[in-house]
Amino acid sequence: MRLRSAVPALLALAACAAAACAPPGATIVAAPAPAPASGGALLEAMRARYDGKWYRTLTFVQRTEQVPPGGGAPRRSTWYEAVSAPGKLRIDLDSTLRNGQLFANDSQYVVLNGQVRRAAAGHNPLQVLAFDVYAQPAARTAAVLRGLGFRDAPVRADAWQGRPVWVVGARAGDLKSHQYWVDQERLVFVRMLQPFPGDTAQTFDVRFENYRPLAGGWIAPRVEAYVGTTRTLLEEYEDVRANVALDPELFDPRKWSTAKHWRR
Repeated sequence: MRLRSAVPALLALAACAAAACAPPGATIVAAPAPAPASGGALLEAMRARYDGKWYRTLTFVQRTEQVPPGGGAPRRSTWYEAVSAPGKLRIDLDSTLRNGQLFANDSQYVVLNGQVRRAAAGHNPLQVLAFDVYAQPAARTAAVLRGLGFRDAPVRADAWQGRPVWVVGARAGDLKSHQYWVDQERLVFVRMLQPFPGDTAQTFDVRFENYRPLAGGWIAPRVEAYVGTTRTLLEEYEDVRANVALDPELFDPRKWSTAKHWRR
């Protein structure tokens, strides 16, 4: 009988300890989540969160505004983009569908008048962080990012546009090193910084904004890029469609002009 009567008291004591004996009506603030042990661990968490849910293909029309880093009048154009994750991104730079860039086969191709004019090994880090991470093993994503200059550590907590984020690759106050920022709650990529290729004394800062749900995942229909403090690129997506059927030849550089295009 004594044991039975003690049980409620023990339960109450345990509850009090869990709530730090907060007075009635007090708000209990949960302890912040521990930082991932490494960038690889964060990439694994991103993939696991949306495993089997995130869309694999994507098309959209992109309204583009570009300003030269040295200044000048903005140039406006319309691009047509198609993603097949992992690893494939086609960017048609005008409505003729004869000029653009292609990322595929761990390479980057530049196409003019329907012909490949330049090809080199390479990846688009924005594609890797925003799309490929959900469609391939985290170890593969980590290896690609290392090849692009992104370190696996340190990982720290910060805030971006009023939301908590994880920052991989740079300590607090360092806005020059290769680094990527991930929303802690949604586990989506929101910001990338790295030395600007044209002038490594300046920082290239890309921001994915206005995230909204899309087909089991998310999409940021507004992207801004800065060189230093100057915005040099604004992208705004329209006619966004996920899980669309795409002709595999669309991502074959030899068949740039003959593949069935999603805009035709």
